[in-house]
Amino acid sequence: MTTEKIESWSSLENDTSNNNGKFLTSPAEKKLVRKINYTFMPLVILILFVQFVDKSTLTISALFGIYEDTGITHDEFGWLGSIFYMGYLAIQIPNQYFLQRVSISKYLGIILLVWGVTLACTALGNNFSQLAAMRFLLGFFEGCTYPAIFLLISTHYRKSEQVVWFGTMFATNAASIIIGSLMGYGVGNMDGHLGIRAWKWSMIIFGIITFFLGIPFFLFLADKPKSRWFRLTEEEEKIVETRTRDNAVVQNHDIKRSHIIEALKEPRLYCFFFISLFLNLQNGAITTFASQIIASMGFSPLTSVLLNLPYGAAIMLLVGIFTYLSHKLNDIGYVAMASCVPPIFGAILLLVIPIGPVQLLGLYLSSTSPTYILLQTYISNNVGGYTKKIFYTSANIVAFCLGNFVGPLMMVSIQAPRYIGAQIGFAVADFLCILMFFYVRWSSARENKRRQKLKDEGMITRQDKELQDKTDKEDLTFMYRL
Repeated sequence: MTTEKIESWSSLENDTSNNNGKFLTSPAEKKLVRKINYTFMPLVILILFVQFVDKSTLTISALFGIYEDTGITHDEFGWLGSIFYMGYLAIQIPNQYFLQRVSISKYLGIILLVWGVTLACTALGNNFSQLAAMRFLLGFFEGCTYPAIFLLISTHYRKSEQVVWFGTMFATNAASIIIGSLMGYGVGNMDGHLGIRAWKWSMIIFGIITFFLGIPFFLFLADKPKSRWFRLTEEEEKIVETRTRDNAVVQNHDIKRSHIIEALKEPRLYCFFFISLFLNLQNGAITTFASQIIASMGFSPLTSVLLNLPYGAAIMLLVGIFTYLSHKLNDIGYVAMASCVPPIFGAILLLVIPIGPVQLLGLYLSSTSPTYILLQTYISNNVGGYTKKIFYTSANIVAFCLGNFVGPLMMVSIQAPRYIGAQIGFAVADFLCILMFFYVRWSSARENKRRQKLKDEGMITRQDKELQDKTDKEDLTFMYRL
């Protein structure tokens, strides 16, 4: 009985590796990676800084007069936090199209210009309706950021390198809390300067910064693996091709319907979707109400702003710990499960500790950023095919929006300042994420064993082919990172 062999191209065919399958990076590749880091990542860090600070201007505005000047209520404030993510969600389908069709540098550059104007104009809002409209538009333009950066990192870096840079993304968010809080403290002392309230100054100042960032993005962002801004040698271009094979990301301007259909048939897509949604319930609520939660512990408005500094530092510490563990242990799934534990304890502590400064411990443990980093790393490392990867990332962002939309609405005024229902909901949601991460890891390990068995039986033959835009399912030599 003859058995038909399955032909597939190997993403690792030309890579140097040791017996454990780990890459032995050559000096030439190390030099290339440094060049990518210095050319590409500074702009990425800047856009991540402004996107987090810009959307968080609402948080400090609660302490600097927005309630009094506009007449909004506590629950309407929660809606202002949520409606941002309605705009964020609304841009995702057209954003998926533009990311595959146009130059990402030009696209993001123009978006930054318009987004900066939008934020600055929010200072003109006099009532809930006007503020809601501007928050929707701000979310609409900011919503282009994460999918574009996720895609670029998964294009420029090897799978083994990506967890570090995804960690850097969210460490930047934490740094934004620290730097933004210091700037917010300064802005708080500008209250009444030129007859303008402090909450309006924060939006004007950060809007101007964002506007001017659009210019270098438009001109200098390296948005392709062989971008002219990398100044690649002939040898480095060959290394880039090898790295692209490892990433299973071949940039393609054709939207492949087959990739989308394949994704929709995979249970892990829905696991990733609900993990993202559940994690961001807590993220959206805490991001929007952090300053007010701190103020409810008995602190003054300016002190409450400063107490966001250790909150940002705690996020950086947690991100650093779990990113290091994932990289050191070469594991995503188990580390992601472990990273769900601190926010569960954070929610519980906010419930059971007497109201007062000690509650800060619960607030500082409530970040779901480390888990979200590992979720995105799972997607980036384990989804092959350009259209399929964009679709997975977009589904993740849709869930991100829904979670951040619902989260602030769970913080209802009648349950303030403990928000009992919300905190219980967050703890349950984080626990469900642990179960879904376990399923994804188990199913990926099972598929790896099946593929390894096919390889050992000679059912898969390696062929050295040109770069192809194949999905992880089509390329049977693709092994999932666990």
